[in-house]
Amino acid sequence: MKGLYTKFLALTFVALLLNCAAAMAQPKPVTYQFADRDGEKLYLDHYVAPNVTGERPCVIFAFGGGFVRGDRAHKDYLGYFEWLTSLGIDVVSIDYRVVLKNANSNAGIRELVTLMYRAVDSAVEDMFAATRFVLDHAAEWHIDTTKIIACGSSAGAITALQAAYYMANDDKRAEILTGFDYAGVISFAGAIFSVNGKPEWSAKLAPIMMFHGNSDSNVPYRKASMFGVGFYGSELIANQLQKLGAPYYFYSAQYRNHELAEEPMTKNRNEIRAFIEQYVIDKKPLQTVVKVDNPSLKSLPTRFKVKEYLSSNYSE
Repeated sequence: MKGLYTKFLALTFVALLLNCAAAMAQPKPVTYQFADRDGEKLYLDHYVAPNVTGERPCVIFAFGGGFVRGDRAHKDYLGYFEWLTSLGIDVVSIDYRVVLKNANSNAGIRELVTLMYRAVDSAVEDMFAATRFVLDHAAEWHIDTTKIIACGSSAGAITALQAAYYMANDDKRAEILTGFDYAGVISFAGAIFSVNGKPEWSAKLAPIMMFHGNSDSNVPYRKASMFGVGFYGSELIANQLQKLGAPYYFYSAQYRNHELAEEPMTKNRNEIRAFIEQYVIDKKPLQTVVKVDNPSLKSLPTRFKVKEYLSSNYSE
């Protein structure tokens, strides 16, 4: 019994050491307040790439949560942040107002769409404010302002794409960043919200990387709109960019659902690294479509009504 007890203590000690090592490995950010909107203080966490001299690229990240909830420091993102900093890339994970946190899931479609429009614009406004804060501190933080990437998951991906869309079309909402362009966009299950039909792009486009599953009932893979008002998803955006000759990378996963809002941060790091190196840093005008099929999942639906998309996000 004494031998078993000694072995138990040894294993417990090893487990504690491993837990401590994992905790120490987690990136430790510096937190700043970058804005105060509607009486709500907004913060960002700056994760600094270690042991890198000179100016560094930077990823500005927006969390997911359907504009209902979310956490800029959620544990599911920290491994992705750590990996990016290991590549010599700083990460700035931001707050934004989650306007729909008190939304009534039983409201009519018109009311919910109106609320969604306000939620998206508020989030983009906050991403612009956070980007302005990064630009104002770029010299102090040693950030290369020509290599700042907008990135997000789900609602955060919508925010990043919408921000790039407004900037590409010189929208007045982007005036706070006059003279600046994102060097790229990485979208994990995102879309663009429009009240004027399909998005229209100018020639001034940052390279865009999109991951999306065509069975996603949270964020439309193609589109979810009524009378030209609604979300236009990754497949439609990719087709538009292809016709425009703009640089993009589209990872299309057949019969996959909203898992693509987070999964690529762990399972598709090689592709993300290649996008940053080739599209953002080397500025290669590439167009890439990767289609991943899974026959075992073909029973999953791929078409949803607008109300179904809205209910998926407001069900809690």
